[in-house]
Amino acid sequence: MSDIPADLRFAESHEWARLEHDGGVKVGISDHAQEALGDVVFVELPEIGKVFAAGEAAGVVESVKAASDIYSPVSGTVIAVNEELANNPELLNSAPYDSWIFKLEPSDTSELDKLLDPAAYKAAIGE
Repeated sequence: MSDIPADLRFAESHEWARLEHDGGVKVGISDHAQEALGDVVFVELPEIGKVFAAGEAAGVVESVKAASDIYSPVSGTVIAVNEELANNPELLNSAPYDSWIFKLEPSDTSELDKLLDPAAYKAAIGE
């Protein structure tokens, strides 16, 4: 059974989004996603300053099993990336909700309301 923190919103494509106190939105992959991927061996981070629409591919996570696109759950501009993942991609396996991939300055924070809350995400993954 996946661990699903109450303060997150989820895309159906298994990315999580957390609205930070500074108004930025951190993005990562869910515990369910990392379990499905297996051992993560590489993370392709987006470029700082890149603008994404909600649902647009923003990076890639590669595991020993497969490569999977990471989609931006909301529209916005990338303002930070988690450089620690370049040398330690396995952090996505050991701490998927602490190991964010990138941070956006959202274009419209109301887009977060369109994402799944933890209960709806839990139902979506069959738990």
